[in-house]
Amino acid sequence: VDLEERLHELDLRSDSDIPDIPPPTDSTPEILKKALSGLSARWKNWWIRGILSLAMISGFFLIIYLGSFMLMLLVLSIQVKCYHEIITIGYRVYHSYDLPWFRSLSWYFLLCVNYFFYGETVADYFATFVQRREQLQFLIRYHRFISFALYLAGFCMFVLSLVKKHYRLQFYMFAWTHVTLLITVTQSHLVIQNLFEGMIWFLVPISSVICNDITAYIFGFFFGRTPLIKLSPKKTWEGFIGGFFSTVVFGFIFSYFLAQHQYFVCPVEYNSETNRFVTECEPSELFQMKKYSVPPLLQAVLGWETVNMYPFQMHSFALSTFASLIGPFGGFFASGFKRAFKIKDFADTIPGHGGIMDRFDCQYLMATFVHVYITSFIRGPNPSKLLKQLLILQPEQQLSVYKTLKSHLVEKGILQPSLRG
Repeated sequence: VDLEERLHELDLRSDSDIPDIPPPTDSTPEILKKALSGLSARWKNWWIRGILSLAMISGFFLIIYLGSFMLMLLVLSIQVKCYHEIITIGYRVYHSYDLPWFRSLSWYFLLCVNYFFYGETVADYFATFVQRREQLQFLIRYHRFISFALYLAGFCMFVLSLVKKHYRLQFYMFAWTHVTLLITVTQSHLVIQNLFEGMIWFLVPISSVICNDITAYIFGFFFGRTPLIKLSPKKTWEGFIGGFFSTVVFGFIFSYFLAQHQYFVCPVEYNSETNRFVTECEPSELFQMKKYSVPPLLQAVLGWETVNMYPFQMHSFALSTFASLIGPFGGFFASGFKRAFKIKDFADTIPGHGGIMDRFDCQYLMATFVHVYITSFIRGPNPSKLLKQLLILQPEQQLSVYKTLKSHLVEKGILQPSLRG
């Protein structure tokens, strides 16, 4: 059968006609299989998910202890694995194993997009380090041009790889690759941007999503009776509501403990003298205890007229509310995606959980919200970042900025005019 005809039929088929993808194999360790062999499938899955969840949370806390650089490596590793899982599904669905160059081009585009985004990060946060090395100055000065040239090289290679009777299939996979890049790379970049604002902006949102996922599962497991959405038959209103209240309470309490430590609240900065990331600063007003008046309606219930709390705890309400009400829609989206291609999980990387993408489908949506929230309601002018950019300028440009700033401060009456005029 001609490939063009087969692909034309693929366009016209309904979801029920899409070929099945081989289900992932069970990767549960043998020791757990033997220990839980006497349990029903439902309780066996409960214990496997619980044990692996505790193991992952413990590993996450260990990485937090190791510092922000290890967290960045973790985010990058998760991004690469999620990209691999989604691309692999595309290969299986469209039977594209034999397309010329395409697997290599997919990974080449991943490298190009990462080079662009993380090069921007280096230029913003490592300006002093870059200034000391001439070869890096060249890369930063022409970073966007180099990134564009690299992408154009991949684009041209794709065009040269087009083969008769494979055109439509190749363009299917070209689009699949770019959508996957949009989902994984851009979102992971935002996660790292949030981390640079302070580890608390990284930990509270991510932990809120994890808390909501766990508590919604627990409430749904024990009390779930009412189906929530057809895309995820196991999701229930009881789990959704229980997860919401649990997440809001968790976010409020967790924020209280994190806000007390500079390690979590200070922006992550690179110290070029020690070649280390540092988190030392005078905490901003968001992380300084303040007294608030309790609304009259609540005073009768609580018996308090005032309450002491950190301003960030109020922002935690917005973060945890999004994590529990809107965040799950990332999971519903992933469920619809998997149903469209008749797969249970993205992969079988984590026993009882599926692939890495199955665990982080809600996190990407959360990362975008946190970044928008910070830029809209929190972030103001950053003197430290501005100073780093000024240090990159040529001496005559720096002198011009100095004269302009001095003249402005004199006009404002902040500085006294020089006696020499």
